[in-house]
Amino acid sequence: MEKDDRKWEVLKSEYLIRRPWLTARRDLVKLPTGVEIPEYYILEYPDWVNVIAITKEGQFVLVRQYRHGLQETRYEICAGVCEEGEDPLVSAQRELYEETGYGQGCWTEWMTISANASTMTNLTHCYLAVDVELISTQHLEETEDLSVHLLSEKEVKCLLLNDEVKQSLMAAPLWKYFALQRM
Repeated sequence: MEKDDRKWEVLKSEYLIRRPWLTARRDLVKLPTGVEIPEYYILEYPDWVNVIAITKEGQFVLVRQYRHGLQETRYEICAGVCEEGEDPLVSAQRELYEETGYGQGCWTEWMTISANASTMTNLTHCYLAVDVELISTQHLEETEDLSVHLLSEKEVKCLLLNDEVKQSLMAAPLWKYFALQRM
């Protein structure tokens, strides 16, 4: 295995926008070959989390919500932002509880992935939570508008096979889950 990381040198950085949900910067970078790229754009985000939550009865806890970027309403696994200084597992448990009212169960770190490693700084920490239970009502933020749905394994597989899970950060852990069920 090659050990040379071929890291780029950042010669200059300039922030273009700094908002709670969007931070963008322009870097002047130098490649190991000596070539310079004068405008390389980076989006800075906090880390994200998502959860494949399965009840004691084997039902998948999904949410359904509108996504303005695609202008579509879709089924998704529960997801959210890691608060600054918060352990990703704690963030995932909090998001599941707030968005769905489900909690407890047995939690496993499932995978860590990047939405776009070339231009985004954050990671998504994915968890598998089995034997979760309904322990409360939803505790949604003012800007959240989503409904909770319990789907069977067959229904979730159908969503994946019919290309109805558009969010890649949610499709990847679900595909891994079903791939490992076959092993």
